[in-house]
Amino acid sequence: MKKFLLCYAVLTTALLACACRSCRHARGESRRLADNQTALASEVERYRTRLGEEAASVQALRLRCAEFEELRAADAARIRQLGIRLRRVEAAAKSSTQTAVVLRAPLRDTLVPRRAAVPAWDTLRRFRWRDPWVTVEGSIGRDSVECRIRSVDTLRQVVHRVPRRFLFIRWGTKALRQQIVSSNPHTRIVYTEYVRIERWTHPAE
Repeated sequence: MKKFLLCYAVLTTALLACACRSCRHARGESRRLADNQTALASEVERYRTRLGEEAASVQALRLRCAEFEELRAADAARIRQLGIRLRRVEAAAKSSTQTAVVLRAPLRDTLVPRRAAVPAWDTLRRFRWRDPWVTVEGSIGRDSVECRIRSVDTLRQVVHRVPRRFLFIRWGTKALRQQIVSSNPHTRIVYTEYVRIERWTHPAE
C-alpha cells in the first residue's frame, strides 16, 4: 500500500510539473506572438544622437526557423546562397540608407588635346567638392558631363534588452531593440530590421 501511495505521489508530482512547464511554455509563446505583432505594427523610430548623428530604432522580431522561411523568404534564400544553413543562424539584420548631398563647386577651365589630324586644344571645365564623407568630382565637356561620386559611411549596430517597468521597478525583458547609428550626416536611414531566430523547445524538456 505504501509503495502504491509513493508511486501515486511521484506520478502526480511529475504530471503537475509537466503541466506547469507546459503552461509556462504556452504563456511564453503567447507573449512572443504578441510582441511580434507589436513589432510588425510599429514603424522605425528615427532621431538624432547627442552628436547630431542620424539614428534609427526598431523592435526586434522573434521568429522560429519555419516562420522566418515563410515571412522572410527572400532573406532566407540569400542566406542559403551564402552557404549557411538556416538552423545555424542566430539573427538576421538589414538596413537601407539614402545619401543626398546639395553642393556648390567652382568650375575651372583646363586645356586638353583634341584627337584630330591637325593638333588642336579643347577647353574642359572641371569641378571638385569634398568633405570627410563625400567626394564629388567631374568635368563638363561640349555635350556631356562626367561625374564621379564616392561616399563613405559607418553604421553602428547595437541590440539591447528593454526591461519591463512598473513605477520605478524594472525587471525581466519586455522586448529586444536594435539601434542603428550612421556617422555620415548626409545619410538617412530609411529602413532597418532585426530578426532573432529562436529554437523550438519542447515543453517537456
